[in-house]
Amino acid sequence: MGGAVGWSIGANDAANSLGTAVGSKVITLKRAIILIAIFGFLGAYLHGSHVAKTIGKGIVPLDQLGGNVSLYIALVASFAACAWVVLATYWKMPISTSHSIVGAVAGAGIAVGAPVKYKVLVDIFMCWIFTPVGAAILGYICCQIFKNIFYRFVPHKYMKAIMAFLIISSGCYVAYTWGANDVANATGIIAGSGIISINLSIAIGGIAIVLGIVTWGYKVIETVGSEITHLLPVMAFSAQLASAINVNVYTLLGIPVSTSHSIVGAIFGVGLVRGIRVLNIKIIKEIIICWLATPFISGIISFFVLKGIVTLMKI
Repeated sequence: MGGAVGWSIGANDAANSLGTAVGSKVITLKRAIILIAIFGFLGAYLHGSHVAKTIGKGIVPLDQLGGNVSLYIALVASFAACAWVVLATYWKMPISTSHSIVGAVAGAGIAVGAPVKYKVLVDIFMCWIFTPVGAAILGYICCQIFKNIFYRFVPHKYMKAIMAFLIISSGCYVAYTWGANDVANATGIIAGSGIISINLSIAIGGIAIVLGIVTWGYKVIETVGSEITHLLPVMAFSAQLASAINVNVYTLLGIPVSTSHSIVGAIFGVGLVRGIRVLNIKIIKEIIICWLATPFISGIISFFVLKGIVTLMKI
């Protein structure tokens, strides 16, 4: 199931990295998917352990539960998170896989009466609120700064090449931070339950994410890249840079945040530079509704599935 969650993460969250670059016509969809796969895996493998420890033991102490309870929580939480992310991907909605797995772990823990660390949940929830807001502010500031720099000081004949390089580079940075933060959503709870080591779980999760990117990643890329607002090259670069910095900070702190929230917030921020009229408010409202619903839906699925297993098997 951890591999399935990783696949669904790759399918839904691939857009967070170079979706803006595809939307601004700087890079083709095929090349974007290749770069996302490479840098997403590197981020997962090299820095994925920070957040994996929080997912694996920080919400429900899986390593302290007796019998096979931790294994059931890991299995059911992975199933619930994967089911909701796959459905949202089918709808082309960029939801948070971090929210999905956190809600699923908490729901499964409650179902079996495990000690849920509510203080950790509250801290994570507060960071979820700050993630899109912080990204929007950073995106707005970056766009204002770089718009003035590029249009005033960069010769027009070099503008296109320089912007293409910066957009692709910042997109790869986003992919790296995304892999580092989100690989924990795939296999962090499996490592926390003690089935496999944290390094092996990260490698498996990274490979699964890559498979999700190359098979179904294009669906949400279309939404992020072109349906929120029309992105000019300087806007795409500013959004990606702001999102990557935002997620990188949380990753170093070991906090599972949403790269989807970060990039959408950043796109909203850069869109405000041109005025709110250029934003697709309808699609933004639909995305926010899915964001709010995510932890609760995955948590409810996880709770009732595990309750059913407990009743039938008398765990």
